[in-house]
Amino acid sequence: MSKYPPGHTVGAIYEGSSGNPYLEAMPDMLSPEQFAQVIASYPSIPHGLAQMSPEARRGLLPSLASIYVPMPYQYAIYDTLYRAIAMTYHTADVVESTKAINAYYCGRATNYATQADSGSILGVPGCGKTATVRRCLSTMPQVIEHTEYQGQPCYYKQVLWLHVECPSDCSVKTLGFGIMAALDRAIGAKYLQSTQGLRLASASAIAVQTKILLTNHHVGLLVIDEIQNAVTTARKNRQEKPLLRYLVELTNETMTSIYFVGTPLAEELFISQEHLKRRTRGIRLAPFRPDGAYLDFLNKIWPYQYTVQMAELTTSIGNKLYDCSGGIPAYILKIFTEAQDWALLQGRSCVDEKTIQQAVELLAIKVPRTHVAGTHISDFEIGAQVPEPPPDQEEVPRQYANKRGRKAAQRDDGDLLVAYNNGVDIEVHLKEHGCLEVDYHAYPKDARGP
Repeated sequence: MSKYPPGHTVGAIYEGSSGNPYLEAMPDMLSPEQFAQVIASYPSIPHGLAQMSPEARRGLLPSLASIYVPMPYQYAIYDTLYRAIAMTYHTADVVESTKAINAYYCGRATNYATQADSGSILGVPGCGKTATVRRCLSTMPQVIEHTEYQGQPCYYKQVLWLHVECPSDCSVKTLGFGIMAALDRAIGAKYLQSTQGLRLASASAIAVQTKILLTNHHVGLLVIDEIQNAVTTARKNRQEKPLLRYLVELTNETMTSIYFVGTPLAEELFISQEHLKRRTRGIRLAPFRPDGAYLDFLNKIWPYQYTVQMAELTTSIGNKLYDCSGGIPAYILKIFTEAQDWALLQGRSCVDEKTIQQAVELLAIKVPRTHVAGTHISDFEIGAQVPEPPPDQEEVPRQYANKRGRKAAQRDDGDLLVAYNNGVDIEVHLKEHGCLEVDYHAYPKDARGP
């Protein structure tokens, strides 16, 4: 049973005797079974589906976007984020928070042990990073209200997590305002509105204000999503240094754990500075392999067919869907949905390889031949240690369910390679097939003829 009921804001319930109210008020960590039950999403299939018209069936297809299949890699992300929040409250208490705020105002370095956790979750687009992070965070209340601790009154709000997007303009000020807006939504404050007069303030002033708010409201985890935006814009405007410096300061000076989420393109930003490289290691996601985990995913979504008849999940269809999607979950679900729509429009009874191919062409899906190395989402196991990501941005070829390349040529029994593979004596084989050349010089001169 969960410590807190579902909700955005809850009253603090303390467990333990550490003397740290933030840590004692933490929600319980979910078991893999509890986590899977909470995050799973399977839309209901209408009872009167058999009597529905093709138009009504097509109207049901958008519900397929709400399917969310629990998988071990998602629990690995949940475990990572939960421990990051706990790390924040292991390193922070009320006294240290006050010291940190004073240090920010006075411009002094926080030279005591207040550094929390930081890292990154990067992966091939479509692997479900953002959706998984959001669902992981939704398993915990965002705000815990404290009113009394150990018989003494204490009135403050503990913000467990904030989720913001990296600004597309690569601006420190925009990111700072985004953090303020997220905090306002969490606790009902008006920090962003109160900073309207600071629109002309320097980026450093906004950065200081942001760090103070993170510390003052005991924010356990700050998730910065779409971090690859910083790289994309920096390439155009050469503005990566200010944001890079700000990210380094956030990971180094605040008592809030920080995790970056994005595509492998962000790795370019992380490795550009040694300190940031060290502080941004983490999970690197690659697509499904064409294996049992992929088939299990297909079996979970396959009942959601709104065509007249349900297509059988054959090996041929499964392989076709894998090769067209590259094993990327978002592509798999999108192709599966579009193939049904195409079948209904054409009056076909069910999806098949032809409608799958038509859906791929309509969606213009082209999976790259290579992707950055990472841990395939098929390879995660509950209880096993998450593999360390590769140190460099190594490109690896994508996998296929059906073998690629030209078919091997058919060879007859007289072929030398066939004989060799069958263990036949080569000299005997050549003699039998009249292929052994005569050593002309071995005969006497008078026997050679004119």
